[in-house]
Amino acid sequence: MATATTPVVGQDQPNKTASPPVVFDLSQPPVIEGFTPLPRAREENFKDKFIRKTKENPFVPIGCLGTAGALIYGLGAFRRGKTRQSQLLMRARIFAQGFTVVAIVVGVAVTALKPKQ
Repeated sequence: MATATTPVVGQDQPNKTASPPVVFDLSQPPVIEGFTPLPRAREENFKDKFIRKTKENPFVPIGCLGTAGALIYGLGAFRRGKTRQSQLLMRARIFAQGFTVVAIVVGVAVTALKPKQ
């Protein structure tokens, strides 16, 4: 059986289809009335983060360089057979490592006690 469609009065297009669903734009935050989102922080790359952290606590990289320098110089002295100098440089390496650990702990404590901005 064939059915006849009757046009509805007041409708311009009798076979109007439903609009497609709204697709969310994930690059933009959702629009919520009465709410203003904070701007997104810029992504830091390794170099920018390293520079920022070095400026915040310059003693950690200094301690790391001191540790590495004492280790390399001490291993060189050990290889040349200078046992006394090698022993002193290994002690200096341990001192530099301790300095680095203390610098890290102090940096963490200062960051924790710093008021939020």
